[in-house]
Amino acid sequence: MDFYAINSLRENHAGWSLLRAQNAPLALTFFMAAFTSPNQRNLGRQELIDALDDVLFGLRDSEGEDRFPRPAGEYLDDWASDERRWLRKYYVPGEDEPRYDLTAASEDVIRWVENLRGREFVATQSRLTSIFAVLKQLVQQSETDPEVRLAELQRQRDGIDAEMQRIRDGNVRVMTGPEALDHLQQLTTLAKDLLSDFREVEQNFRKLDRQVREQIATWDGTQGELLQSIFDNQQDISSSLQGRTFQGFWDYLMSPQLRNELQDLLHRATQIEALATSDMQAVANLHQDWLPAVEQTQATVRQLSQQMRRLLDDKVFLENKRIMQLIRSIESGALGNRDAPPSGAFMEIDAPSVDVVLPFERPLYEPSRKILVDDSVETADDDDVDASALFGQFFVDKERLRANIDAVLAEAEQATLAEVTETYPLSQGLAEVVAYYQLATESDWATINPEQSQQLSWQLPDGTTREATIEQIIFGRPA
Repeated sequence: MDFYAINSLRENHAGWSLLRAQNAPLALTFFMAAFTSPNQRNLGRQELIDALDDVLFGLRDSEGEDRFPRPAGEYLDDWASDERRWLRKYYVPGEDEPRYDLTAASEDVIRWVENLRGREFVATQSRLTSIFAVLKQLVQQSETDPEVRLAELQRQRDGIDAEMQRIRDGNVRVMTGPEALDHLQQLTTLAKDLLSDFREVEQNFRKLDRQVREQIATWDGTQGELLQSIFDNQQDISSSLQGRTFQGFWDYLMSPQLRNELQDLLHRATQIEALATSDMQAVANLHQDWLPAVEQTQATVRQLSQQMRRLLDDKVFLENKRIMQLIRSIESGALGNRDAPPSGAFMEIDAPSVDVVLPFERPLYEPSRKILVDDSVETADDDDVDASALFGQFFVDKERLRANIDAVLAEAEQATLAEVTETYPLSQGLAEVVAYYQLATESDWATINPEQSQQLSWQLPDGTTREATIEQIIFGRPA
């Protein structure tokens, strides 16, 4: 960012104007007490006025009656005005009382002010652990070489086996109190950051809503072009990084299995003895705080779609009304001139064109040709033909081959085709090899490595041995 960009933020950003405001301490104190500390959203006007009256009463008692002379309702209207944009004022369908919520800019200022106060305990070890975990996952999941990934998985398995052996030997390492507090602080920080992200995503959807309304109100093109433009805007939001990550979080949160796992982990975290003196109630209710926030963001998206449909229906109604007015004016003009039509030609209609086909453009008659077919059948001399091959067909049972693979994988995490055929030798030759290859291509847990090869051999009924060199096929145990 350069000087001009920063200066533009200083003049136009709602968060910067909040920091520069004279009554910023009052506004931030009230925002923390009403919204962020109890983690509440969408509060009614009367509820906020009562809460702000309590705050003003305490301040006037200590600072003097003239310190904040305005009523609580005027402060709320001022903070929610277009000049401030510190609060968002809106109406819920079916209710007459307005509701208020923090804007993303105000929440960013609150978090920044809270960080200025400093912390008695700064999480460092857990942050470093998280950096290593994310970095490892980024590198490992982006690796395309199967050998490298297999080596890393083998290293992880060796580490798990060593840890299991230490536990069997009685050497159980438990997280210390400072380490537990470190991870707890990072957990609560990430949870608050996540709730803040929801407000920003919701604000982006509301910006899209406003842009769509302005576009519909000033549109001069066709209806199809308008719809195409609107759908492109929606696609830009949903396909953006923020939209994709939000949808991924929503899918993750809506999974019953993952939600139950999260609830079980939160319950077990509250039972940790080292965290007995901490406020674990907020940790236990993390998922309960996320669901309303995500649902409100989804409701904003639904409201955007409904609003677009309503505006488009209104536009279609106005167009149909204008067409009917034109038709009525034409009918009225025709009835007025029915008794005294104007002289001369007062209307012209283009006559339909006639297709002219010249006689010489038509093709001449051409008689059909008769095709003679020689259907005579000659008896072939097939005395020397060996027809036993027609009766020597056999069937390769894929279920038997799949059972062979499962039996080998029951003793190991993965196995090559050579290891499977070593345990269960090939009995049907090359046809059985082809069937194994087909099973590998159809399975999600098999890998075909064209850079590696493997030797397979089998014995024919006459005692001779045949060999085949194919690409390396690795079967893995399903997760």
